[in-house]
Amino acid sequence: MGLLLGAGAMFGIGCTAAALMPNYVLFGIVLVAIGVSTQTFTTSTNSLVQLTTEPAMRGRVIAILLAIALGGTPLGAPVVGWVADRFGPRWALGVGAASGFGAALVGLVYLMRYRQLRFYREGWRLRYSIEDPRPVTATVIPDSVTTVQRSEPDEAEEDTASSV
Repeated sequence: MGLLLGAGAMFGIGCTAAALMPNYVLFGIVLVAIGVSTQTFTTSTNSLVQLTTEPAMRGRVIAILLAIALGGTPLGAPVVGWVADRFGPRWALGVGAASGFGAALVGLVYLMRYRQLRFYREGWRLRYSIEDPRPVTATVIPDSVTTVQRSEPDEAEEDTASSV
């Protein structure tokens, strides 16, 4: 989830930087960063959905994800086109930047509210931690050995403490 947050923020920063670039060479260099952040966001979203969805529901959930992703284009493209026509292409990139910052903000609010995202300082470094909201349950294995496991299968384990 933190990777999605970072990719959304990087997309917003990249679009803002692209809108402010004074020449084509620097604009092209910034477009590489926008492409990397977009690809990271798309790949991470698909991976997160596939790893956290029950196998019986996976096809339906991916269909909804694609409908939202591809169905949003006919709604957003005319608005961005109107902004580009009326105010210029730099402002159209500003609309893209706003969408990236909006996605990052929604992700940040989600992490703070439902996953207990906390920031703290460790020396000179700013760090964060995210708690796993799934309840821990005890399960009895037939040969009388008790183990502790999560209520759902674990996805790829994320570091709970990383530098920002």
